[in-house]
Amino acid sequence: MATITASCPTCGDIKVTSREVQVQVCSATDEATYSLLCPECRLIVNKPAEPRVVELLASAGVRVVHWDLPKELNEQKIGPPISYDDLIAFHFEIQYTNWLELITGGGQNGAD
Repeated sequence: MATITASCPTCGDIKVTSREVQVQVCSATDEATYSLLCPECRLIVNKPAEPRVVELLASAGVRVVHWDLPKELNEQKIGPPISYDDLIAFHFEIQYTNWLELITGGGQNGAD
């Protein structure tokens, strides 16, 4: 098991083992990050990782996880974008106990 020197924004340089680091690679874009839990302050540290860093970490035994972008990004968008007024109206709608029926059209406006 390899020892890796990384940096924590709170503690500065820290040492972790390859088991304590994980690399995440987006299957669609090949962009990558690596994550670890700082052993001193317990802060989760996420950093971007260039391809060379991914190779080095993988060769040191760090787990590499590939992930996909959400399918919703490829869905056709219809209708106008949500506005600030829409957000405020939604906020007030969910104040009612029957808010789900109200937003799905299954009920009448009015507080319960």
